Amino acid sequence: MIDPTTALNQLSQDLNFAGQAWLWLRANLIELSGAFAVTVIGFFVVRTLGRAADKALNRSERIEPTVAKFLGNVVKYALWVILGVTVLTQFGVQTTTIIAALGGLALAVGLALQGTLSNVAAGVMILLQRPFRVGEYITCGTVAGTVQAIGLFTTEITQLDGLYVMVPNNELWNKPIVNFSRQPTRRFELVIGIGYADSIAQARSELLALAHADPRVLDDPEPVVFVAALAESAVNIGLRVWCATPDYLRVSWELTEAAKNRFAEVGISIPFPQREVRTIPAPPQ
Repeated sequence: MIDPTTALNQLSQDLNFAGQAWLWLRANLIELSGAFAVTVIGFFVVRTLGRAADKALNRSERIEPTVAKFLGNVVKYALWVILGVTVLTQFGVQTTTIIAALGGLALAVGLALQGTLSNVAAGVMILLQRPFRVGEYITCGTVAGTVQAIGLFTTEITQLDGLYVMVPNNELWNKPIVNFSRQPTRRFELVIGIGYADSIAQARSELLALAHADPRVLDDPEPVVFVAALAESAVNIGLRVWCATPDYLRVSWELTEAAKNRFAEVGISIPFPQREVRTIPAPPQ
């Protein structure tokens, strides 16, 4: 059975609490109204500015879609943080404490995700600087292949043998990158040896004829034939031609084969290293 005195005391406390709450509400009605107004107006302002930032970033042709999305999210989160701090200020909360707490949280997250954040930073730099694009063939360190996708954390590459490689962006950004697809033209150099008894002028004429007969070989810069070296068993003749980058592999393969066949037809020898081994008998004992 409930004691009447205890019930009266509890009712008195409830009434006192309700009265205090009502007094607090009346005293802070202006601040609450201001906070509510700031929240509602700020909500629409943040959404409007966030959408405007997304449209502006996605409309720019100089910014990759991945970077545009990342920067758009950064803008949105920053606006929401500013709105939250502004609303809390309406209730009398000290913003210095909030900023200090956010700074400490950011520092802790940064230390915990140091490696991941370095990949993100490298990914942003790759997307901004564009040392390579999707579809281009690159080499970087021990990795070589065609770029399939560029993300904020990793870059996906397919090697010539069909193997799939996922490379952390930090590994790509900290090493020299060679892009084989960026320039519209490339130079191919063929070095082929002829015998010392063969004619250098004839070899030069035959190689130039092969270069001019190939429509993929560019006239500017014009093909050049030169004596590369006087080797031990051959005179090395060099041929330099320029072609469009997509034609490079086939030009290199077919010109090499054509040079071998042409030299065989006209009687120009392609010597190979030879060694003469003599057996000296042991002196009689």
